Amino acid sequence: ALYIVNIERNGKIIYTWKGNQRNTHIGLYDLQTKQNEHLYMFERDLRIISCSVNNERTLLAVSFRQYTEEERVSRLLQSVSKYLTLLIEIHPINNVRVLKAVDSCVRVQFLYPLEGRNTTESRLLLVSEDKYIEQFDIHVAAEEEHKVVIQNSGQLPKARVVDDLIWAQWDMMEQRLFYIVPKESKSTLKCVQFYPDENLNSILESHLDISMNDTQLKLVNFGYDYYQDQDVASKSLNLQVFTSKAGGLCVCCSLASDMPDEIMYSIYFLHKGYNKTFTVSLERTESHQFKEVAFLNLDYYVAAYLPGQFLHLLNIQHPDLLCYSLFLTGEDARVDMLQNCSIQSPLMSTVLDCHVGSMYAVSISDSALLQFLRNSKRDSERLAALHCALLHLRHTEDLEMQIIWWISENLSTCCSFDPIQEFIIASLYCRMCPETHNLDKLLPYTSLLDWIGIIPGVTCETDIISLPVLEFQNSKGFWEKLNSNLESVKYAEPHLHYHNNVLRREWHNLSEEVNMHALKQEERRTTAYLRNIFENAKKVLSHLDAWDSEERLVPLFQEEDDQQQLLMGLMVVQLKDHLMRHLQYVGKKKIDQIVLDYVANLLNLVHRIMKEVWRRYQLHSCIFCFDERGSAGEFAVFHIMSRILEAANGMCMPLPPGFHTLHLGLGVRCLPLHTLLHYIDNGVLHLTETCVRKLLKDLDDTEENEKLKFSIVMRLPEALGQKVHQFWNHPINANLIARKYVKLLLEKLGHRRCSRPIPERVSVPVEFLPLNYLTNILAEIENQGVHPYEEQDHINVRFVEETALKHTMTLLGLKYS
Repeated sequence: ALYIVNIERNGKIIYTWKGNQRNTHIGLYDLQTKQNEHLYMFERDLRIISCSVNNERTLLAVSFRQYTEEERVSRLLQSVSKYLTLLIEIHPINNVRVLKAVDSCVRVQFLYPLEGRNTTESRLLLVSEDKYIEQFDIHVAAEEEHKVVIQNSGQLPKARVVDDLIWAQWDMMEQRLFYIVPKESKSTLKCVQFYPDENLNSILESHLDISMNDTQLKLVNFGYDYYQDQDVASKSLNLQVFTSKAGGLCVCCSLASDMPDEIMYSIYFLHKGYNKTFTVSLERTESHQFKEVAFLNLDYYVAAYLPGQFLHLLNIQHPDLLCYSLFLTGEDARVDMLQNCSIQSPLMSTVLDCHVGSMYAVSISDSALLQFLRNSKRDSERLAALHCALLHLRHTEDLEMQIIWWISENLSTCCSFDPIQEFIIASLYCRMCPETHNLDKLLPYTSLLDWIGIIPGVTCETDIISLPVLEFQNSKGFWEKLNSNLESVKYAEPHLHYHNNVLRREWHNLSEEVNMHALKQEERRTTAYLRNIFENAKKVLSHLDAWDSEERLVPLFQEEDDQQQLLMGLMVVQLKDHLMRHLQYVGKKKIDQIVLDYVANLLNLVHRIMKEVWRRYQLHSCIFCFDERGSAGEFAVFHIMSRILEAANGMCMPLPPGFHTLHLGLGVRCLPLHTLLHYIDNGVLHLTETCVRKLLKDLDDTEENEKLKFSIVMRLPEALGQKVHQFWNHPINANLIARKYVKLLLEKLGHRRCSRPIPERVSVPVEFLPLNYLTNILAEIENQGVHPYEEQDHINVRFVEETALKHTMTLLGLKYS
């Protein structure tokens, strides 16, 4: 059988196997080329404890146990050391040098330079269970026929790296050594970073409130010796450190529980400054051997896995709300090929089954996650699966389509969150954050402020912990991102995320000004401010047009909507101000681009939802034909649009121009009149010029249509009414116009009294004294330069007079000529 004994930085795997003569072979497997290479053979049956090969594959370090304690006693070999550590020249196979011959176990690990850089010096770490780590410097020289030999004839230069450690973990990809040393009543986690230029630096220190057994050294990712490590694991704490690409740093450890049917484990989110301790009640407790939680590194998630019981995926980037972490049980918690607990996660998204010596790639299955989303019964599961799909899986149109379909089917089943809001915010976060460093700390990733839900069978306690102390200079990559995360925590991270509170208040204030025409000519600053806002909205829409030049399936973006464009432009202004405060080093031009992208993407996501819904229910543009009732598909789309509007109002989010027109058109076709008017009166449906004008022009004046038109016209805002009244040539409409005209003129008159006699109105052909008196007053007001309907010349006192006479004659049953 093959057994994996180590994984090097370049991803190459060192493994051993027994030959026909019980010889012990060491081989190297390249994951990239899928090629195997034989490195060395011992002509005896050995149990390899640890093995490492240098970057140039010229030196091999091997640690093995020569004899068991029983063998040594039986063979009277008391003077022979129990463990032997060798350094072997393998290019070609040549000299063998003994590094250690001791009774304590030793692990070996070569340090690796930058990829593709060959050097004449190799550095080797030697880790002893006597709780120290040494570094050997080995100089090599090339001789004839490409032979590579060790230059040092005497003792190899060495230096002590760490003393008195009780736990250590090697990060082979980033060449980091994490270790824990006891300090008073607590444990202190430290990290040494090894650099390609042969320097090393102690870069991190963090105090952990973890009680550890300091009599036995526990090593992680320094190779694996099943028999010995099983013995150590039973006496020491199961603890691992995981890092993420986004600068996350987690310490995962399992804890002892007093209850036999409970499992306890803690996750220290060092980059966030708190620790979460979970207690899980097991469904079945007969499998006593499955009591050790295994921790896996999936980059965006840390997984706590107990085979046959549960799989807990904890969100590293957003661990504050439990609803973004997936807790799976039963068949959902099954990880193929991993049915025992002797597993480690030496590389990101990789699992080493130490029991059988095999390694597997681990990833979240797209299809399984979507199936779990469809089958979930709890909001916490739905929300966690939705976020996982949007932020963790590879973004494709097919994935987006399936999520939108799920949302359209589950709008009424999600009680504690709005799936449309979460889809839009999480999708924006996923699309935008890769553009600029630290943007993930400034943009919202959820619409929820808190979560009070529970996970059945799981309790969680959160404790604030001290932040790690970092000491580094000009370090890029992970340490820079971790430092940025820590700085965000220091400056109260939640307050860094963009919120819409100010946006909502400002939008309402400006909307009232625009609707009431309250801007005066002398208020140049306000006028310029508004002009700038609408210019921003035009930039967003032109930006969107540049992305999507194809003919749109859904009839949106085909008209102007002052209210939505006002909100668009205002969001651009306020988001830009927010980013400028925190991303000063980025530059104004880049921030302008980010903001335009953000608002344009927001509108595009709403359009994307509409397009998928439109396709699913096979709608077409005939929804603006008001002469027939809507179909079941149209009613379903109307309901979804109502929920989109509700989501947008909740987030103070702009909608694509034409959305309200489309929504109203569907409402007219699908709803009975009393329901339609109720929706209009409660702000669910918005009266738009395009839809009202078409309704007034296209519908004939049957009794039912007259009732509809009259109800709509009575609810029109003043500014909109002036624009569309002319499209309904009907006495009822003329009467309404006249009444409003008289009302406006009399309001203009106010409490002023006429100081001169009212002249005779020779133009009035009928002697009806009350009407004569009214028209004379109105004429006097008009003569003072007051014309409420300046753009419609035919609406004047003469129009009021004729309308009043027609209405009176109609009421009396007389014919007007």
